Amino acid sequence: MKDDLANLQEEIGKVMIGKEKEVELFVIALLFNGHILMESVPGTGKTMLAKTFANTINGVFSRIQFTPDVLPSDVTGIQFFNPKKQEFEFKTGPIIANIVLADEINRATPRTQSSLLEVMEEKQVTIDGHTIRVRDPFMVVATQNPVESQQGTFPLPIAQMDRFFMKLSMKYPNLEEEREMLRVSREGTPANEVTAIITSDDLEKLRNKVKEIRIDDEVESYLLEIVRKTREHPSIELGVSPRGTIALLKASQGKAFIEGRTFVIPSDIKEMVPYVLSHRIFLTTEGSLTKTPDKVLDEVIESIPVPVEAGA
Repeated sequence: MKDDLANLQEEIGKVMIGKEKEVELFVIALLFNGHILMESVPGTGKTMLAKTFANTINGVFSRIQFTPDVLPSDVTGIQFFNPKKQEFEFKTGPIIANIVLADEINRATPRTQSSLLEVMEEKQVTIDGHTIRVRDPFMVVATQNPVESQQGTFPLPIAQMDRFFMKLSMKYPNLEEEREMLRVSREGTPANEVTAIITSDDLEKLRNKVKEIRIDDEVESYLLEIVRKTREHPSIELGVSPRGTIALLKASQGKAFIEGRTFVIPSDIKEMVPYVLSHRIFLTTEGSLTKTPDKVLDEVIESIPVPVEAGA
């Protein structure tokens, strides 16, 4: 099973140069049907990564370009009257897919953003009283452009931010990675030509196996202490929710699983903290003037003794 995940990451790497960490986080999110929020400038490969990822798991890819005039029904679908059949029919929206790219999600109005709350949490959409289950696996990959965060945008509400399993940034490539990207653009494999590595049956086995990753009491206490400190830190107005606690545990299990271990160690937790918790804490006005969420989380981690005997 570890080989399956390694093959999956290698196949995506044929298209996505220098994005090994991002691909690893996508794989961890896939194991738990988690959603990802990506924040980076245009042109760094967000759409390509989501599309390539969908093709390597033999999934259906869908893209929604959010703008202020997009309606909730444009996302979920509608029920309409067919005059030829003289009956009502459902037309499902682009949300019915395996990997859904919600491009520039913060350009949608709050009403449209809220149309994603049900499907992200309950894996279903309700249209005129009728409930439709989405495909499995199901992952929303939303993007935001930090450069234009104040120009015609609507910040995501706290409830929706908390539904994202992880938040990550796509950084600019270094010189050699960009050189390799140029080569791939001339000779490489397009996203729609990558090989499907994992079937739905394979994924089900992987998900059952990752649930068996154990966490010792000392390491579990370390995780809980990190979460508790986010609720007490003077620079944090709103700390991590219980949903965030569970997400951090799952992400740590996923990291251990990818590393080929049957147990979580403190370094798994520390590595996942920025991706799982940074978008779940909200700083005070004073704190935000001099610090970032990542900086505050660093302070939290540094203030807690690491259980060395547990394998840190």
